[in-house]
Amino acid sequence: MLSLLLAFPLASAQPMPVHLTLSKEGKPLLLRNNKPFLIRGAGGNGSLELLAKAGGNAIRTWGVGPETTKILDDAHQLNIAVAVGIWLGHQRHGFDYADPIQVQKQKEMARQTVLKYKDHPAVLIWGVGNEMEGFEKGNDPNVWNAVCEIATMIKGLDPNHPIMTTTADIGGGRIAGVNSCDAIDIHGINSYGGAPSLPTRYPDNGGRKPVILTEFGPPGTWEVGRNDFGATLELSSTEKSNHYRDVWKDVIQTDPLFLGGFAFTWGAKVEATTTWFGMFLPDGTRLASVDTMAELWGRPFANKVPVVEQGLQIKGSNKVAPNATITATWKVTDPEQETLQTTWTLRREALTYITGGDAQAIPMDFPNAIKNKSTQKAQINMPAGHGIYRLYAAVRDSNNGGATASIPILVGSVPKKADPLPMPWNLYTGEGESGGPFLPTGRMGDVEDLTVDFDHNHNCHGPPTCIRTRFTNEGRWAGVVWQYPAENWGKHPGLNMANTEKVTFWVRSDFTGVKAKFGFGMEKIDTTSITKTISIPTKWTKITLPIKGDKTSITSGFWFVLENAQQSTYLYLDDIVFE
Repeated sequence: MLSLLLAFPLASAQPMPVHLTLSKEGKPLLLRNNKPFLIRGAGGNGSLELLAKAGGNAIRTWGVGPETTKILDDAHQLNIAVAVGIWLGHQRHGFDYADPIQVQKQKEMARQTVLKYKDHPAVLIWGVGNEMEGFEKGNDPNVWNAVCEIATMIKGLDPNHPIMTTTADIGGGRIAGVNSCDAIDIHGINSYGGAPSLPTRYPDNGGRKPVILTEFGPPGTWEVGRNDFGATLELSSTEKSNHYRDVWKDVIQTDPLFLGGFAFTWGAKVEATTTWFGMFLPDGTRLASVDTMAELWGRPFANKVPVVEQGLQIKGSNKVAPNATITATWKVTDPEQETLQTTWTLRREALTYITGGDAQAIPMDFPNAIKNKSTQKAQINMPAGHGIYRLYAAVRDSNNGGATASIPILVGSVPKKADPLPMPWNLYTGEGESGGPFLPTGRMGDVEDLTVDFDHNHNCHGPPTCIRTRFTNEGRWAGVVWQYPAENWGKHPGLNMANTEKVTFWVRSDFTGVKAKFGFGMEKIDTTSITKTISIPTKWTKITLPIKGDKTSITSGFWFVLENAQQSTYLYLDDIVFE
């Protein structure tokens, strides 16, 4: 989601003016082309056509890139407005708000973005940053000074569009930071389990600016309980849809400070589980949250999605012995009595439940484990390895509607951190966002000139997605490191990788002459490490890094560094696997 800027101006266009005003009753009101505009929005990469069909009128982006012009053009054709995100660096990714050089480069990037897109008729508002304040107190004055400088600059460049900045809920110094800048018109808030209480919490804590709920959906993994072996408990897709309904009706439609909201995520996303936040399955099958939003927006679908009447249950207990055969059941029905087909999938459980939205694990699946399956029932032969697994059920009707549920299962005992990690493990596959057990939370070097897209979907080795990295600082260097735990720069012990013999990955570049360094292990506390410089081919090529030595504590599972960029250096990665 990091921003990526092209230097080519749009063709001459006329903006559609958007202004923030007050209604006759004194309530904040967005006017788009002089007409009241309540944001019925979504964030994600799902179908714009389906969003328009569902009654949506806006989308949100987190940054800009090569696809931005097409997004704006496509949205305008469908009468959808775009909250254009200007991605601002995160300190946990290596951006230093105390470094005036980095801050100035970021400000110039924002200036070029506004000049490039400000006259496009699809632009609704500018979204200056997303959770750039971090996840602690959120009160770093360097961050808020930089945000305000950018917002003030945009005010002078574009009189036709309001400015919003988005925070991770409203705790700590977030409200004070937004209030301190007169150039910020709107407080964007990402909130999940806490969204229903925002109408009370926001004003009680000093909030006074108009609000857009920039992300809302089911409670996050950090907001729900865990069972007695430490696994998080996921709602069914039917249960999740109730949260979307309640937030829209009781917060966005009711509270006078709210200008609308963006349901999250209009697409599929891997975070903790493969189905937690996605309003769709990866193949585009829509879930109950999509139907719920369409109903609330006045455009209900005639054919309804299946309903989960009873979530997944394991006959007997969900704590079983290695190699046990278990029976799983659920009850799912279809409003139109269509024939339903269920896909059953067993995966390892994610080792880390992250809270920051970074690319998250797609653990290995066990396709041979599923036996004697039907729509409502399946037998599963559990693996021999001790640990936590998760069983997923995804049902589909014949009209692109679906439903999901999952349940964690403990085989044997919960492995201790000192136990060797079982192999193989996917670090990244083309199934979606990148994977664990290590997370790509570390940025190194000239991070302001480095952009990383974990959802690139063109010419990948393993469709539909791969990683595209771009570096634009000649004579300098930058890189990414996959860390355990997230954001670990050698302060916490790593994982026991004694069972790992090699890491394999596929790589290519758009140009000849590109070189990059790749490695395993990097911090002083890592018990072994390997570094290899590779001339990157222009065709997808498989690379193997053999791993030797003491691998009992590894914090940096995989990393790469790009050096001496010639104008724009692109590096593509896919199918990264520990074996």
